Amino acid sequence: MQPLFIVLEGIDKAGKTTQAERLKRYLINQGDSAIISSEPTEGVIGELIRKAMQSPVFKINDKAKFDQQMAYLFAADRHYHLYNEVDGVYKLIQQDHYHVIATRYYFSSLAYNSNNQEEFNFVYGLNKRFPNPDLVIYLDIPLDIALSRLENTHDKEVYETKEKLQQVQDNYQQIFQSYKGQILTIDGKNNIEQIHQEIITYLEKQFS
Repeated sequence: MQPLFIVLEGIDKAGKTTQAERLKRYLINQGDSAIISSEPTEGVIGELIRKAMQSPVFKINDKAKFDQQMAYLFAADRHYHLYNEVDGVYKLIQQDHYHVIATRYYFSSLAYNSNNQEEFNFVYGLNKRFPNPDLVIYLDIPLDIALSRLENTHDKEVYETKEKLQQVQDNYQQIFQSYKGQILTIDGKNNIEQIHQEIITYLEKQFS
């Protein structure tokens, strides 16, 4: 299979990390090289993003302005994620011949950092030059299931509230209704193995 850039998207606790790990193991067992390279990155900007998501790093209480600042940071970190010459996505794919699996990409910025059409347009402008991945896998999970899983999370992030995640889920629906790239939408209520097999079946059909 040609080296692919595969992105998993969905609201918090949709199962992205679990499926990314299973997909990586599958590809390696098939004799390919595969790596998980997610956002935010381990770089300087990515570290700042993680701190901001856990605690009020920025001296600002206006949620809209906070979302704007995060959108700027994610766009900068995303550029680093794609193009840095050590472990950037395209270096890994083109030079090292790895499949790159990411949990979150620019779709997450559109979903999490916009609450109305004006904000959506702003975030879109920051991200419109980033290339589409070879495949987006959207894990569509009911909000109540995500919230129940979050109850067992000790270190909740600023976006992990019922109101915010409802807006995020609505944004995802809007984004993927008009998305023109390759996308696989999966019912996140299915069990882990069912979801994994659905992903593998799709990959083998579309890319083998």
